[in-house]
Amino acid sequence: MKKLSLICGVACALVLAAACSSPAPSNANAPSNANAGNRNAAPAASPAASPAASPAANANSSAAGEAMQDFTLVNETGVEIDKVFISPHDADDWEEDVLGKDTLPSDQSVEIKFDRDETAAQWDLRVEDKEGHAIEWENLNLLKISKVTLHYKDKKPTAEVE
Repeated sequence: MKKLSLICGVACALVLAAACSSPAPSNANAPSNANAGNRNAAPAASPAASPAASPAANANSSAAGEAMQDFTLVNETGVEIDKVFISPHDADDWEEDVLGKDTLPSDQSVEIKFDRDETAAQWDLRVEDKEGHAIEWENLNLLKISKVTLHYKDKKPTAEVE
C-alpha cells in the first residue's frame, strides 16, 4: 500500500510539473489588442525600449526568442528625443511612448523590442522632442530592418535603414 501511495504521489507531481511548464495555448486568430485603433492605448506589439545591445542582436532574433520586428533606433538628430511612438501602419492612432520616462540623447541608441507573437511588417515611427515638435516616418518594414538611424540636417529629417 505504501508503494502504491508513493507511486501515485510521484505520478501526480510529474503531471503537475508538466502542466506548469507547458506554454499557455494561444489563439493566433485573436486580435492582440482590443484598442488597436487607438495609438494612445497599450501597443498591440508591446514594443518596449531596452538598453542598446550588440548590433548582431537582430541577426539571431529567432534563436534568442526575439520578435522579427526588433530593431535598434539610433538618434543622430542633434536633439534629445523625448518620446518615441511605434504603431502598425494600418492603425489610426499612435500607440504608447516606448521610451516611457526615459529619453534618447543625440548620438545614443536604444533597442526596440516587440512581442514575439507580433506578425505585422509595416510600421510607422514618430519621435518628439521635449517641446512637442514631431517627425514621422511611415511604412517601415521592420521584418527587413534591423537598424534605423535618424538624422536632421538643414531642417530636413531623414532616416537611414539597415
